Amino acid sequence: MISLGSRIVRLAIRALTYRIRAEHKSVSRSVKFKSGGYVPPKSVNLRAEYFNGVRTEIFTPKNAEDFAVIFFHGGGHTVGMNKMYRKAALRYAKSCRCTVFCIDYNPDSELRFPSLHTECYSAYRGITEAIGMPFAVTGDSFGANLMLYSLIKSREEGGKMPQAIVCISPYADMSASGQSYKTNCRNDPIYSLPRWQSFEENEKYIRRISPYCEGTPLKNRYLSPVYSNLNDLSDMLIIYGSYETSASDGEMLYANALANGVNVQLSAYEGMWHDFLYLTPFLKESRRAWKRIIEFILAHF
Repeated sequence: MISLGSRIVRLAIRALTYRIRAEHKSVSRSVKFKSGGYVPPKSVNLRAEYFNGVRTEIFTPKNAEDFAVIFFHGGGHTVGMNKMYRKAALRYAKSCRCTVFCIDYNPDSELRFPSLHTECYSAYRGITEAIGMPFAVTGDSFGANLMLYSLIKSREEGGKMPQAIVCISPYADMSASGQSYKTNCRNDPIYSLPRWQSFEENEKYIRRISPYCEGTPLKNRYLSPVYSNLNDLSDMLIIYGSYETSASDGEMLYANALANGVNVQLSAYEGMWHDFLYLTPFLKESRRAWKRIIEFILAHF
């Protein structure tokens, strides 16, 4: 059962996003995320390097052990690295005692598939060829999509593969075909319809198709990893909130991975929303989710 604190925060988010939802605007384009002025604690070194021309922020705690996490941030194709993602990267670094490589790809509202996918895969190949240590990968939202693409391409091209894969609130079906887009059209505090708008008249806004997909079949296996062959991928953990409109993406990804022999675990957190553990890490459910992720990663090293 969802905690009282999460209920209160969910209501607050619903109020804050009301106008965006009522006008059917893109949340990632409407909300301004803070990107500058971040200073890590003294116990963690932060530097930037370029891998195959792609800027990457590297978090290294003083007690780092000999493995890494490669971090694919979300935010659609319009949001870059920001304080929220840097705090999440810091948490991976400190909790896992490892180096975290955050791929700082170049988002732009005019970009179209496969530009960001190609950029992230290029960075992934550069990082994995340079670091010389075992690693895990993590991606949230659209970042999980970029991450899965990179793994599929690496598998196909004989590149290095991770020890563990973490998918958080994945956008893995860019056709938005799942049933949760309907069942959660009133529940999701970030993407749902206002109470006075009907699903039937506004379904296209709930099943929002990103401009990034333009010109590509929405069920293309590289654009929408739920339609790809996931065989031979590493152990996988999928986490999402049960109130997400895109909850079906996680369910479909789980079913695909299971059918292709992947050792996959699924955790749906009751009453929670998209990226809840990154957006609101202080909540009881978020702390539980973080504990599950850290334990999953450390079990593979």
